[in-house]
Amino acid sequence: MRTIALSLAFVLVAALAPSAQMATPITVYKTPTCGCCGKWVEHMKQQGFAPKVTELTNLTAIKQSIGVPQNLQSCHTSTIEGYAIEGHVPADVIRQLLKEKPKVAGIAVPGMPMGSPGMEQGGVKDKFNVVAFAADGTQKVYATR
Repeated sequence: MRTIALSLAFVLVAALAPSAQMATPITVYKTPTCGCCGKWVEHMKQQGFAPKVTELTNLTAIKQSIGVPQNLQSCHTSTIEGYAIEGHVPADVIRQLLKEKPKVAGIAVPGMPMGSPGMEQGGVKDKFNVVAFAADGTQKVYATR
């Protein structure tokens, strides 16, 4: 019985270890008091990302330094593999971005649409666009949810 228990424990650890190693790092900048940003971070963890969170009282300098256009700015900003991620972008869209590797500076969900990751309110879901933006200022819809 003891051998079986140890064997099962070993199998369980071995099964869980690769998922921890495969978590995709993402840097998140948010204010210390924003609850929806914390919920978005949890969404990212649940979807296999490894967020490194930096809390700042003002995110303007970060947003400007990585080129997030003012009309696309939201409550938190992230960076991953050279891309800027602004606002409540769903994890699957970020995975799509990393797979496709388009020539853009980043993607954004402007504002704080209800039903986007971190902004869940019961069954309320607003339709929203994920907008890709380039360093030259061009913008286009990258995905719709």
